[in-house]
Amino acid sequence: MARGITLEDVKNNEKIRTLIEWANHVMACKGYTEHGLRHVGFVSKTAAAILKRLGYPDRTVELAAICGWVHDVGNCINRQGHGISGANLLAPILMEMGFPMEEVCMLISAVGNHEEQNGTIVSVISAAVVIADKVDAHRTRVRRKTQIKGIHERVNYAILHNRLIVDSESRIIRYEVEMDDSSSAMDFMNIYITRMKMCEESAHYLGCTFQLVMNGATLNNQHSLQEDAKVVAEDNRGRDEE
Repeated sequence: MARGITLEDVKNNEKIRTLIEWANHVMACKGYTEHGLRHVGFVSKTAAAILKRLGYPDRTVELAAICGWVHDVGNCINRQGHGISGANLLAPILMEMGFPMEEVCMLISAVGNHEEQNGTIVSVISAAVVIADKVDAHRTRVRRKTQIKGIHERVNYAILHNRLIVDSESRIIRYEVEMDDSSSAMDFMNIYITRMKMCEESAHYLGCTFQLVMNGATLNNQHSLQEDAKVVAEDNRGRDEE
């Protein structure tokens, strides 16, 4: 059997890399948090780690990593509807690279459905990428460290530490957030409630329960983790470490 196209192949594709760089540029012009190589790298690594921890086949894990890397390219056109425009941009590139049509469909359907405004969980790859994307909230995504403007920057800058834990035995996916008092849990929920609900839907698709824990308080789905629960993503850099 021929070798499947890998994440490294996709990372080395100049067209895709240019789309990612321009997507981040457009988002910067609009005043949004970082959406470049750091973000897509986080989503790629985390989506793959979720499925690997839950026991999915290696190729499915690899496709989740690829999807995470390319999921935001549509932002190079506009933030609004970027999932759908990204899927349209990617389809010819993925076919040109030699992906089987089945895998092209898996990737573009996940990309086209990752926005909470109009997305639906359509596959395990879709579910993993949605969770990985929505939990990337941290002060390192704030572009300006001095003049914090708007609720999105304020909330992200207030997040000191976050981590995503997958308990494959109890089928719990837990997102833990630690915030300082420069913002509030209410502010967080004001901008993240629809994203957290989509994480719940994604976890359910994977046969799991999604927990949100903020400053030590579990806000939903009160269940206990098993001892072998694994941290699949973590960012604990504070202000002094930036």
